[in-house]
Amino acid sequence: MLHEIKKLLDIEVANKNTSLELSATAAADPLRVAKKHKDDFVAVICALFAYGNAKLIEKFLLSLDFSALNDDEKTIRKKLQGCYYRFQTNEDVVQLFKTLSLLKKKHSLEELFLQGYLKGGVIAGIKTVLEKMYSLNSYRSQGYEFLLGKIPDKNPSSPYKRWNLFLRWVVRSDELDMGLWRGVNKASLLMPLDVHTFNVSKKLGLLKRKTYDFKAVLELTETLKTFDAADPIKYDFAIYRLGQSHEIEKYLS
Repeated sequence: MLHEIKKLLDIEVANKNTSLELSATAAADPLRVAKKHKDDFVAVICALFAYGNAKLIEKFLLSLDFSALNDDEKTIRKKLQGCYYRFQTNEDVVQLFKTLSLLKKKHSLEELFLQGYLKGGVIAGIKTVLEKMYSLNSYRSQGYEFLLGKIPDKNPSSPYKRWNLFLRWVVRSDELDMGLWRGVNKASLLMPLDVHTFNVSKKLGLLKRKTYDFKAVLELTETLKTFDAADPIKYDFAIYRLGQSHEIEKYLS
């Protein structure tokens, strides 16, 4: 069964991991905004807001003035006046830009991530970045903390979908993903698992776990490694599109 699914997904990867899939006529995707800038600080903002309806995500991201990442708080407020998205108030958005502006002045995102990653892998890298972000700005709110996510512990329960999505964008390099970072091995990436891809993966027989959590991320990633150990997360976009376009139904009927 998995052999047949691999053949299906390999075809879908060839068809979906293309620039055409992010063209103006294709379905909305936050990566389309990130690729216009080809900057990892912009990319992390696009990934952190990647929850909810894809069209609304992209519309919101297009309304942002990313040049504010180079400004002081007063200018950030002026450039982002009135910007808000779902659980994030305008203040939450301003404070995110403030945090990243402070970070950008002192650190490279990749170098910061590598401090943890080289010692303990992807989750340790995410932990290092989040610890630094929270330390740079004392601002806290429900929307702000939802946006950044919790600092992971040794046994995380969260799938860390948006952070893993960001890593896919900046580590992998093809017509789809940007490949901005060179120090992270794409073989070590984890599946950016949201509820949608979780359900599609179960339908395809790629995932047996019934709970949407970090253990499901690990299980699905390990399954995909049997398809391509060097680049398991290349299948992420194809699996997502299969569900989004409802094409999966023709394979299950």
